[in-house]
Amino acid sequence: MEQKVLTKLEFHKIIDRLVNHCASIPGKELAGDLKPSCDIAEVERWLTETTEAKEVLRYYPNFTLGGIRDIRGSLRKAAMGGVLEPEEFLAIGDTIQAAKRIKSFFTGDGKKYAHIAAYGQNLTTFPKIEEQIKKVITPEGEVNDNASEELARVRRQLRSLQGRVREKLDGLVRSAEMQKYLQDPIITIRNDRYVIPVKQEYRQQVPGLIHDQSASGATLFIEPMAIVEINNEIQRYEAMERAEVIRILRHLTKLVELQHEEMTVTLETLALIDFIFAKAKLSADLDGGQPRMNNKGYVNIVQGRHPLVQGKVVPTTIHLGKDFDTLVITGPNTGGKTVTLKTVGLFILMAQAGLHVPAQAGTELAVFDQVFADIGDEQSIEQSLSTFSSHMTNIIQILDKVDANTLVLLDELGAGTDPTEGAALAMAILDYLIHVGAKTIATTHYSELKSFAYNHERVENASVEFNVETLQPTYRLLIGVPGKSNAFEISKRLGLKPELVEKARSFLSHEEVRVADLIENLETNQLLSEKDRQEAEKLKNLARTKLETLEKREQEFVEKVRRITQKAQEEALEIITRARKESEAILKEVREIQKKAQNGSQQEILALRDRLREEEEAVQDKLYKEAGEEELPAGDLEPGDTVIIKRLNQKAVVLAKPDHNHEVLVQAGIMKLNLKLRELRKIDEEQKEQVRHKTGAGTIAAAKAMEIKNELDLRGLTVDEAIIETEKYLDDAYLAGLPQAYIIHGKGTGALRSAVSDLVKKHKFVKSARTGGYHEGGHGVTVIEFKK
Repeated sequence: MEQKVLTKLEFHKIIDRLVNHCASIPGKELAGDLKPSCDIAEVERWLTETTEAKEVLRYYPNFTLGGIRDIRGSLRKAAMGGVLEPEEFLAIGDTIQAAKRIKSFFTGDGKKYAHIAAYGQNLTTFPKIEEQIKKVITPEGEVNDNASEELARVRRQLRSLQGRVREKLDGLVRSAEMQKYLQDPIITIRNDRYVIPVKQEYRQQVPGLIHDQSASGATLFIEPMAIVEINNEIQRYEAMERAEVIRILRHLTKLVELQHEEMTVTLETLALIDFIFAKAKLSADLDGGQPRMNNKGYVNIVQGRHPLVQGKVVPTTIHLGKDFDTLVITGPNTGGKTVTLKTVGLFILMAQAGLHVPAQAGTELAVFDQVFADIGDEQSIEQSLSTFSSHMTNIIQILDKVDANTLVLLDELGAGTDPTEGAALAMAILDYLIHVGAKTIATTHYSELKSFAYNHERVENASVEFNVETLQPTYRLLIGVPGKSNAFEISKRLGLKPELVEKARSFLSHEEVRVADLIENLETNQLLSEKDRQEAEKLKNLARTKLETLEKREQEFVEKVRRITQKAQEEALEIITRARKESEAILKEVREIQKKAQNGSQQEILALRDRLREEEEAVQDKLYKEAGEEELPAGDLEPGDTVIIKRLNQKAVVLAKPDHNHEVLVQAGIMKLNLKLRELRKIDEEQKEQVRHKTGAGTIAAAKAMEIKNELDLRGLTVDEAIIETEKYLDDAYLAGLPQAYIIHGKGTGALRSAVSDLVKKHKFVKSARTGGYHEGGHGVTVIEFKK
């Protein structure tokens, strides 16, 4: 693109805004050098990068590019063998940390932004250099005392010597004898040595070395002889300190020198990423979006706003390159024709530079090899011959370079000379551009060009709407309707006598009157069509709103179902929690009875156990009721039916019809159980296959059958602990399908044996219980046999 065209369309002002959004100097330089590309693949990649960066800023507001410093000079200095200063290392450290942070983002959450993430692969981390910089350089830009053992030693000695000097000098300046010789009782430094200010007349009373004097000569800065030797030591250690600091900085510089190429590539990549995110920030400022791109010369701008116009902007909708290649815009001055030309041209330049444009979705732009513009800033009809010559010179240069993949923007074509000749020249120029195949938008006042547009294929008229009632342009572009001057209507509205207006009309030729009437009819039809289009758009928006409302209601319904389910789960959890608390209260009561009761305690414990079972069954009943599950009717079950044991989520087969107690005998795996009807749920044939693939109590039972032993050792437990363990063991052993088991309680006082005996006699899974035989443990063991 020619620089004068970029300037004429004010592309440099967009670049200035882009530069201000960059966070680093290298990024600003990239932004300042940005030029439009003619490669559609490159343009689309640039635009996609801008879109991805904009999404990152939207979804990750904490993402930052801070810390990128311009370290190019430091890297060159290190490569040439120079020694870097501490401040330069701080800048390198900031840049290294920025690279590490940005690389981490684009290898993690940012990996999905493929185009920018690809640049992240070029970022190198430098952990060793980063660690050394943190160790050696303080945040204030000084070399740390702990950078080396030698530096720490030298500085400790230096501080000690400086303290000794100050202590001696403090003694001097505070002494009554010395104070009368001093200009001020202070200690200062001259030529890196500690001195005191002595009055000129007392020079002989203070022996020492003179290092400086005041401008008036009334004060001499003297180094007392008492501290000369210490000052010499201080200077010696300061020289040692400087040498050690230089050695440390040289070593650190060497680390940078060894990786200066990788650091250079990393800095260039950081600058590029900074530049891409600056484009995203500019897009957000302009409320822009990514246009579709093509290489067929088709332009369709939907509700586009010139990005540099301040205040309220009337959007422009314009298309070119599909049904017609040349658009002739006519209409009055101040109607917005020039702004329309600049908007189209600037949009093309921005898009081809990878920048989003402030237009609505559906906007599509073409990639042109060249954009030419002849746009004058003068909006006056009083134009001189020199102005006409200037415009014609520019147009001649355009015609020499134009081809089929060119966009040409011509403002007030043919103006500045005789209207008849100007119109003829304009028509000849447009005819040439049509023949070449260029895409052209031209503005003009000449009525002859309106007829030219009607009589040529691939040429269309357009105008900027003007409100005669308010005498103001609306800035709305009407494609297909040529503009009219509205001179008669405006004059009448301003108060010109009607007879004068009619007299003026009579001077028009018959052809001119016919064309004016035709234009008026076209404009009326266009407005009616626009009204119909707006009505259709309104109905479309209404349908979209109703659809969104239905979708919202559907989401609310789903959310309501979720809340109801969650509430039911919370209520079930509350029931279980309450049952657990009640069980704990009963166990607590068991322990208290065990402590207090001397006789009959076991019977009370067993009674409490029965209460606990009743509470458990009551909780189950309530849970089933809360879930809305009703008890199976007794007549619905027949031997051979398949059911689900609710609390175990296990399939079982009915073996016999329910009895009068609403209990039914079922077989689950190797177990046969007598269960209440409320604990079962009947399943049909379709559900059997689903149940077969679910895990449940069958898996648990198989696992228990492999793990559980046929004996339980209770020795050493209290009675209440033994009862709890025995209860659990009996349930597990029965579930595992053991035929019999041995409860080892020992002989002792007999209390534990008595408690176990009372428990197993009433247990629903125990068929019989007896004392162990001679080889089974005798009275220390109870042998039980389980029900089949």
